Amino acid sequence: MDTITAISTGNTLSAIGILRVSGPESFAICTQVFQPLDGRPLSQHREREMVLGRLLGREGRPIDQALAVRFPAPRSYTGEDCVEFHCHGSPVVLDEGLRALFAAGARQAGRGEFTKRAFLNGNLDLTQAEAVIDLIEAESAQAAQNAVEQLGGALRRQVEPLYNRLLDMASQFYAVVDYPDEDIEDLQQDALLGTLAEAEDALRALLSTASRGRLLRQGVPTAILGRPNVGKSSLLNALLGYDRAIVTDVAGTTRDTVEEKAVVGGVLLRLIDTAGIRDAADTVERMGVDRARAAAGQAELALLVLDGSRPLTAEDEAAIQAAGLAPRMLALVNKSDLPQVLDHTALAARFGCVLPVSAADGTGLEALESAVADLFPAGEAPAGQILTNARQADAVSRAAEAIRSARAALEGGLTPDAVLADTERAVNALGELTGRTLREDLTTRIFERFCVGK
Repeated sequence: MDTITAISTGNTLSAIGILRVSGPESFAICTQVFQPLDGRPLSQHREREMVLGRLLGREGRPIDQALAVRFPAPRSYTGEDCVEFHCHGSPVVLDEGLRALFAAGARQAGRGEFTKRAFLNGNLDLTQAEAVIDLIEAESAQAAQNAVEQLGGALRRQVEPLYNRLLDMASQFYAVVDYPDEDIEDLQQDALLGTLAEAEDALRALLSTASRGRLLRQGVPTAILGRPNVGKSSLLNALLGYDRAIVTDVAGTTRDTVEEKAVVGGVLLRLIDTAGIRDAADTVERMGVDRARAAAGQAELALLVLDGSRPLTAEDEAAIQAAGLAPRMLALVNKSDLPQVLDHTALAARFGCVLPVSAADGTGLEALESAVADLFPAGEAPAGQILTNARQADAVSRAAEAIRSARAALEGGLTPDAVLADTERAVNALGELTGRTLREDLTTRIFERFCVGK
């Protein structure tokens, strides 16, 4: 295998930038581009020891004073000999250092190639490899916590006992198939059925976390609904902390959906500001109202915004009806800084949770954060044991379906080879989840998500 290199930090001005090298010629290549200040070659310094020296360009002239550290195989991220240079974060310095490494014999690493080598060398399974990019892309503390636990092997540790038990079961069925004259005793059959039932229950429970994982990664689709001029756009701006949407006293200012992400109560929300719901004569505004209703139908959460300084109108009732399309709803009585007209007690009887807020001065936003946190609690499944993408969910779903089929075959008195075929399908599906069953197209798709240098 050849030796690869890349800039592992962003190619923007920063205090520190890192060049990473991995492969069999790492130490020899890096000796050509780095001179320790103490005069000893880098290979003679202790592993994992930061060494101060000069990073050299292609012509052998110093381009930076940097720190170098080497990681001999197999005790490195990739499982190969690795070196990292911690430089000053000038893009010019990093680019020149990279070109010097190319000239010395390394090649440019592809997207995710360092992590792919870690997987191929047995340092990570597929769920851990996917957790690397999930951690890089995490937009909330909950998502980061789940990713770091998965990176530590939490999902693999949950699946491995099931995999091993099903593998043992397949071995038993092979014995039955090889010796067809021996009947399966009732006690053995009961035990096998029990094992299959427990495995199916465990996989169904794991599969139920997929929707939670999708919301962790992508954010909770949240439609902000209400009639014109109740303060929907002001609420969006208040939650974001900056003026994203145009706010005026003119009804119908927002004519299309405006989407942004914000962490509210520790939960990543994909906020969708919508046009005010009313009977609009203007064609463009009417299209915006239609999109508002469509957004409500696709949302996991609706934030219904009412104007507390004015009585309810027919347009408010239309917005309430639209908000009811979402599986979860919070009623926000905005403009609490003004004299109140709406009866909060009567509203609470209709909606349960009614939160007085003021998008103008921020009053009540802390209560909104608590309410959102209660709707999407972090403890629904242990961190690291949540399926975070469609590939993982598909593998678990196929394994659960194969186990269900095996149970039906066993209970129906089918021949052992029929039960064996379903059991092996379950084993193979779980193997795909962690990477025990290796498919080149599968691994290629996974690492295409990565950035260069990771």
